[in-house]
Amino acid sequence: MKVIACYSMKGGVGKTATSVNIAYWAARTGNRTLLIDLDPQGASSFYFKVSSVRKNWSKRFFDAYEHLVGQIKATEFMNLDIIPAQINFRKFDVMLSQLARRKTRLKKVLSGLDKEYDFIVLDCPPSIGHLAEAIFEASHAIFVPVIPSTLSERTFEQLHDFFTQNGYASKRIVPFFSMVQRQKNMHRNTMERLRRQYKRFLKVSIPFSTDVEKMGEFRGPLDTFAKSRPANKAYYALWKEMVPIIRRARYD
Repeated sequence: MKVIACYSMKGGVGKTATSVNIAYWAARTGNRTLLIDLDPQGASSFYFKVSSVRKNWSKRFFDAYEHLVGQIKATEFMNLDIIPAQINFRKFDVMLSQLARRKTRLKKVLSGLDKEYDFIVLDCPPSIGHLAEAIFEASHAIFVPVIPSTLSERTFEQLHDFFTQNGYASKRIVPFFSMVQRQKNMHRNTMERLRRQYKRFLKVSIPFSTDVEKMGEFRGPLDTFAKSRPANKAYYALWKEMVPIIRRARYD
């Protein structure tokens, strides 16, 4: 089983769209896939038409994998399950601050699902607290969408610096460009410069598209309502580029 995270310190860069479409393509290509919606906003859960659990079970999230199993919901897609978010997930940083071995708690509970799934996809909130560090420890690869703009570039560099300063393996960070508008000189120039500076940027980039915005309207991955559109083709290509990286990834 491989755990992959869609993460960024910055909001609004396409983490949830990536999580939903990548989880969909993972399942569609025959992999038993679990999407865990860690963002209290619950957008991934909404897209897959799975309601958040009303009962507050978040206090038991990091205790044992048995608590996670009881919250797994099937989606309408074969091979694809989801653990939906709830608003109390916003307290995860505080909860983890009170636990021993907080950095490895998520990794430990997810390991109990090893025989059930081939891939676990984490849709992550934009934070850099205790939950983020638990995600870094638990993930074989951390896919980071980067808009080719000043603020998104800055937060990506901050993330890279955080890894270096705190002893995390920066090779786990796998960035790709998101919401790209190639008609903009700034986007083209930024992409060229960052590719020179960081060799791990994926070749595939995700274009800015109103189809992605319509995922909320249609409540589903792009392939279910925009099959022939560029954004859907880009996410499928992104998934194909991710696969060998994920399969080679190992915990350090």
